[in-house]
Amino acid sequence: QVELVESGGGLVQPGGSLRLSCTASGITFSSHRVGWYRQAPEKQRELVAAITGDGEINYADSVKGRFTISRENAKNTVYLQMNSLKAEDTAVYYCSAERRIFGKTYVAWGQGTQVTVSS
Repeated sequence: QVELVESGGGLVQPGGSLRLSCTASGITFSSHRVGWYRQAPEKQRELVAAITGDGEINYADSVKGRFTISRENAKNTVYLQMNSLKAEDTAVYYCSAERRIFGKTYVAWGQGTQVTVSS
């Protein structure tokens, strides 16, 4: 059974930092593209950052230069270091693990962790 468990969310002041972690089980982690999405109230879920098994990374324009995604395959874990946080970063952050097999994409999601940026 696939399970993704996020941690590290919380309340932080503008300009502060947080580090999110997501640990996976039940999958061959190194074969998956893993990433972070976020969803703010009344908005659609959007990609924040993702990293493939080969280390290819992409970021949303809104977080470039502030957020860093990394993965540690030996621990089945992906991280999101978030610096210079802004109020507009407030959202529920979801971890995802994605793999494409024979032309079909399979995606697993974590339960989400709340990030609130407020003074």
